[in-house]
Amino acid sequence: MRKNLYLLFILCALHSIVAQNTFQNRFEQRTTSSRADMRIEFEDADGNKGFLPISIIQGKSPGPVFTIVAGVHGYEYPPIMATQKLMEEIDKEQLEGTLIVIPMANTASFFTRTPFINPQDQKNLNNAFPGKAEGSITEQLAYFITTNIIPVSDVFLDIHGGDACEDLIPFVCYYNNVAKPEQTALARRLSENSGFEYVVSYPYTISETDPAKYAFKQAVQDGKTGLSIECGKLGNVQEENVHLIQKGVYNMLAALDMYGRSSGPHPNIIYRNSQTYIDAGVQGIFYSEYKAGDTVKKDDVVGYTTDEFGNVLEQYKAPKDGIVLYKLATPPINVDDTVMCISSNTEEKDN
Repeated sequence: MRKNLYLLFILCALHSIVAQNTFQNRFEQRTTSSRADMRIEFEDADGNKGFLPISIIQGKSPGPVFTIVAGVHGYEYPPIMATQKLMEEIDKEQLEGTLIVIPMANTASFFTRTPFINPQDQKNLNNAFPGKAEGSITEQLAYFITTNIIPVSDVFLDIHGGDACEDLIPFVCYYNNVAKPEQTALARRLSENSGFEYVVSYPYTISETDPAKYAFKQAVQDGKTGLSIECGKLGNVQEENVHLIQKGVYNMLAALDMYGRSSGPHPNIIYRNSQTYIDAGVQGIFYSEYKAGDTVKKDDVVGYTTDEFGNVLEQYKAPKDGIVLYKLATPPINVDDTVMCISSNTEEKDN
């Protein structure tokens, strides 16, 4: 038994080394006006197998390395479909610098239509960073991104949307990391130039050694410019949100002088920097007449949960004035589910 475990450990280590070399060798070739598509294979000690699709698009001349990651949650379809269109449209002869594109980070989630988690090991890739070299399949994916993709990136864009049960308004977001002012300033500038109406910032409170958990937060912790787009909802493809994501990426690339296609910033940017979450304390059937983007006032009743017989078990009130950034939009609800995120701005005078 001990010998078998040792062999599995060696096999996982060899997979990790091969995967690392495959990506690094191609990235370091620096072939101008080229594109290389690859699948990096993974296998964990439980026999779970998976792969990470990566496209390296190198432009006609040197420049920044801009990384795009979609499908960390495989049920968030607009980011995945927008990334597919971007890879089809990008003209490498017009590109300055390099694009690294991971069009679908959680392939097992995508192909099994599983919200939030990788069904192979029941782990959430967006809660697994920095990952583990010899960990489960999800931890290995996170580790590869942390140790291979993030280090060579100048800008790391993680694209998400509302999963199967989530309604949200489109927004772009970044961490206000005061310890790294240059990276934070660039993240804000890219957000403001993205064309999104809502620009949301989050406080950055982790130390250098705390687990980052989230993909673009790992990039921020590692000294990179990291930001995220949230666009799409309810586990289906909305073409308007696909186009909005595409426009956001093109606008960011234009702001970095990497690509010439730009529609410019939104004429009336709305800033938000304070998010408060309402969590469920019971399991049952959720009701709410509110939708993402609605304005709420402190103590407004924004929803309630009943049991199977219609008895009200729990009522939810808005903890402050603000807008509904995103919310649970399907009836099933479980303990600790996020019912709603209320977003506001505490520094209107600064914007």
